[in-house]
Amino acid sequence: MLYIIDILGTIAFAISGALVAFDKRMDVFGIFIIAFVTAVGGGTLRDLLIGHTPVGWMNDLTYTYVIIASTIFAIGFRSKLNYLRTSLLLFDAIGIGLYTLIGLEKGVELHLHPILCIALGTMTACFGGVIRDILCNEIPVVFRRETIYATCCIMGGVAYFALGALPLDHNIVFLASGAIIIATRLLAVRFKIALPNIYRD
Repeated sequence: MLYIIDILGTIAFAISGALVAFDKRMDVFGIFIIAFVTAVGGGTLRDLLIGHTPVGWMNDLTYTYVIIASTIFAIGFRSKLNYLRTSLLLFDAIGIGLYTLIGLEKGVELHLHPILCIALGTMTACFGGVIRDILCNEIPVVFRRETIYATCCIMGGVAYFALGALPLDHNIVFLASGAIIIATRLLAVRFKIALPNIYRD
């Protein structure tokens, strides 16, 4: 199941990256590169931090094939995606939800402290987007004050361990935590929820 979730997260982030590349009017090669780094950037950082080398996508070509197929899909159906910003938001929210859970599970497998597991999950979810935004000459969304991003991952991670302490099936805990991340991210953007501003305009 963890492998399937990882593949779904890869698809979501690859499409998310491709949509940003469309917005920047990149060529086909540029679209693929942005899709690729968005999809594997967080997982690469995670694997390097926990000493799992070669990193996941180098050990399994399925990830590369999935990214290529997702990019082709995004290009082929670009005309159907009339609201690119809405589509980007949806796929990005799904991506951070799934990747946070993957990072959490990796940390749990290594018997890391819950705080470190949450940090690992957050980095897994966010780092690909950071690379994407830097390459696209944007302030990384995780650092923008007008919306919450990493906070959603942290909230989902806290929920993961809180629900895990209850007599609940692990699959329910897994799905509920992912739903909290995705829903929180979508609601934050919809209602412009942000962390407190410490600056005086």
